[in-house]
Amino acid sequence: MNKKLPTDIVIIAVLMVVFGLAEIVTGFTHSFLGLLSTASAVASTFGGVGIGAFYAIGGFFLLTTKKWAAIVAEICLILVIVGRISLVVFGYYPLNSFLQTFSIIIGTTIAIFFAIYIGVRWRYFS
Repeated sequence: MNKKLPTDIVIIAVLMVVFGLAEIVTGFTHSFLGLLSTASAVASTFGGVGIGAFYAIGGFFLLTTKKWAAIVAEICLILVIVGRISLVVFGYYPLNSFLQTFSIIIGTTIAIFFAIYIGVRWRYFS
């Protein structure tokens, strides 16, 4: 029998998918709601799209009730966090304005929060 996930985990999973799709759009267009990535670098495109894909994939896996899938979601979130930091370090996510810097910090913090929250709610996965 399948165990039903709590609403908070479902909300986090859906947000991960939505945020992942937004990262993918930003990776291809280099602009999303006024936020920019470096348009001239192929690495910026692949990095942004890869981060978005990991974010969305992690969200989809989280929607299962399986512990192994939650582990995959946690690994995806770790890759998202490391990827976002790497793109800043290599200059692909420029820190050229307050809004840009704030968005990068908040986006990375949200991914960290999701990873911690999933760990706290671990008992709901079988």
